[in-house]
This record gives sequence, structure tokens and C-alpha cells, in this order.
Amino acid sequence: MVNEKKAVLICLERQGADVDVDLLAEELTLLLANLGITVVGRVDQKRTSPDPATFIGKGKLYEMKALISNLDASLVVCNDSLLPTQLHNIRSILEVEVWDRPFVIMKIFEARAYSAEAKLQVELALCKYEIPLLKGLGRQMSQPGGGIGTRGPGETEFERHRRKLERRAKTLQHKLEKVRKSRFNSRKRRKRNDIPTIAIVGYTNSGKSTLLRALCHDDEIYCADKLFATLDPKIRRVKLPSGKFALFADTVGFIRKLPIELVAAFRATLEEVSEADLLLIVIDPLDKDPLESLTVVEETLNQIGAACIPRIIVLNKVDMIDSGQLEALLERLAMRSGSEVVPVSALRKFNVSSLLKRIESSLMQMDSASRSLTDTFKLA
Repeated sequence: MVNEKKAVLICLERQGADVDVDLLAEELTLLLANLGITVVGRVDQKRTSPDPATFIGKGKLYEMKALISNLDASLVVCNDSLLPTQLHNIRSILEVEVWDRPFVIMKIFEARAYSAEAKLQVELALCKYEIPLLKGLGRQMSQPGGGIGTRGPGETEFERHRRKLERRAKTLQHKLEKVRKSRFNSRKRRKRNDIPTIAIVGYTNSGKSTLLRALCHDDEIYCADKLFATLDPKIRRVKLPSGKFALFADTVGFIRKLPIELVAAFRATLEEVSEADLLLIVIDPLDKDPLESLTVVEETLNQIGAACIPRIIVLNKVDMIDSGQLEALLERLAMRSGSEVVPVSALRKFNVSSLLKRIESSLMQMDSASRSLTDTFKLA
């Protein structure tokens, strides 16, 4: 491609940290590829902690400047979050556009947002992301040349933009609060009708939408082999083996270091998970480290208040691994999670009927436990 955008990554390996820098870098490369950006280089540095002014050492940045020129890159992407001062200083030294990991994820969400609700949520996340950056840069740019009794050059423009963003964020929050109330009322009606809700969660591109399509036989559900194909919850009624019905909700996928701005902005959407009766955690065996992906999902569930909800681990895409790998992974996932693991191929609809039986069994056990608890309170 003639106008292909080229990027160089900044990766910081913190000494003593248990984070796999290579795994994060591979994931960031894939995220950028989804935006049509090619990674052509990478600069690594080992430190006990990030440099407060430039994230990596200043000398390393000047080395990087020559590399950027040689590779004809126009973008630098940090494999972590940057402080406003760090972002400004890196831009000043490298003289190219600079992004950090949270911004890349938000750009993906922005590209995938099609509904009015999703667009509102992404815009709110971007506003919340940009406000502290403006505050930091506004203070920094107001200092040089500011005499006694003056506000310093640049401050007025930044403050005006900041106030505009804050007003927009309040407007967006107000609109999304209406969406949240609407979803709350829908859930209340479902509970009154005694219809259980099962939320399908998991890492992005693990096959959650494909699983929902296999469960409800709705071929119109959009599925794609790309990151964050689903931003809006899709809820479908599914007939269980006994003939009763349950509602299955497919929600936005998770990812390592999911920006807190997105978690906050997608509160209305993620409440479909935190208010569910049962969770299906979908795991992709083709991930570099499926158990680590499970850890990320569990941490995100804890972050949104869904840690205590009963769950079933669903190992998807089992048609793409051999039997030896499958048995080993099933055993490791069961030991790691303490939950039953059901192998399926959502695309081939393999073992989906067994999954439905297991779901119904779990719901019956939960219902029985709930009735026993109620009877205990009555006797007391």
C-alpha cells in the first residue's frame, strides 16, 4: 500500500515484573494491524520503573529518532500508558505522532462503533482520556515566558478546550444514564418473568458471537475474525433441553490492560454481565497463553463486580487442536479455574447440545440452592 502508515513500538520491561512484554507487544501489533498500521520496528529498554519525564531514557529516545528516520515511520506507539508529560516530551524529541496502548484500544473501539449507544460510549471514553492530557500539557506550556500577573502563553486555549471536553463528557454521561436505566428496566422485567440470563464473556475474538449464533440458530448475528467485532450486547432467547427458555447475552470482549475509561464508559453494557445469573467464559485454545487469557478475563470480571457469579468455562475452537493438546488444556483449565470445562466448536456446532445440558443443570442447582436458603430463613 502506497499510503500505509508505519509505526515503531516502545516497550519497557520492568525488572521483577511478571508481565510478558513480548505477548503484549504481539497483541499491540495485531491491534495496530486492525487499524491498517504496520509495525516496522521496536525499541526495548529494561528499567526498574518508567522515567517520569520520558518513559524510557532520554538517550534511548535520541537513538530511536534515528531509527524512525531510517524506517520512514510516522508513528510511535508505547506498549503502556503514558502520562501527559511523558507524551509531550516524547513527541518533542521524536517529532512524530505518539500514541499509547489505551489510545490504540480506544481507536479500535471507535472504528467498530456502529450503533448510537456504542458511539456515545466510545466518545465518552475518548473525552475522559483526553481531559487529563490537556490539563497536563496546559500547565506545562503555560510555564515558559509567564511573567508576574500573567497566565502564560497557551493556557487560555488549553483551558477552553478542557472546559469544552468536560461539558461534552457530562452531556454524554447524562445520555448514557438514560440507556442504563432502560437496560435496568429490561432486566427487571426479565426477572419478573423468571427468565434466567446467561452472559457470554471472554477475550476479544475468542468466538463469543459465533457461540451465540450456534446456540440460538440465528445466522444474522454478525461474526467476524477481528478484534472487538461486538460492542453492543446481543440478547437472544434460547430453548433449553427441558423446553424452558433462557436469555443469552453476547457482550464486548476483554483484553489485557483494558483502559479504565472504556470500562467506565461501557458501564451500561457491562452491567448485562454483572447482573447475569450465569457466565460462560469462552477460551480460545489458539491463544499464546490460554490460562493467562483466563486470568485477564477473571480480573476484568472482578473489576466490573461480576467475580462471584457462577460460571462455566467453554473451551472453543477444539476442532483446531489435536486430541493430546485438548486433553492437557482441559485438565489445566479445570485445575486453574476450579470450574467445569466444556469443549466445543461453535463454528462446527460440535458439543453445543452438551453445553446446553450443562447450563440447564447449573441453573437448576442454583435454583435449588436458592430455594433451600429461602426455606432456612423462613424456619429461622
